[in-house]
Amino acid sequence: QLQLVESGGGLAQPGGSLRLSCAASGRTFSSYAMAWFRQAPGKEREFVAVISWSGGSTYYTDSVKGRFTISRDNAKNTVHLQMNSLKPEDTAVYYCAANRRQTMSVSKYQYDSWGQGTQVTVSS
Repeated sequence: QLQLVESGGGLAQPGGSLRLSCAASGRTFSSYAMAWFRQAPGKEREFVAVISWSGGSTYYTDSVKGRFTISRDNAKNTVHLQMNSLKPEDTAVYYCAANRRQTMSVSKYQYDSWGQGTQVTVSS
């Protein structure tokens, strides 16, 4: 399993931007599919975006398409989520997750390793 640590959360105004980062420890990072999930108060943890082990493929939930971009740097064992045009409904704790099966799953049950989460609040 990987150890994952998120950073970059905070307060943003509607229409603003934030960039989340996830640092992974482990020599096999480049073999994992990586994803971002989020959980708002009183709601289930939901899929946001996923990137393949090579970075060549990405997939997003409909509500963030065109606004969020997931990327990874296998040389630095990091994955990022660039969030633009933020909306109040994007407010949640954001989690980085790793899937050693390499599948680009949208199901949280397919992910083996999780970070501790970083809070994103979008409010004026």
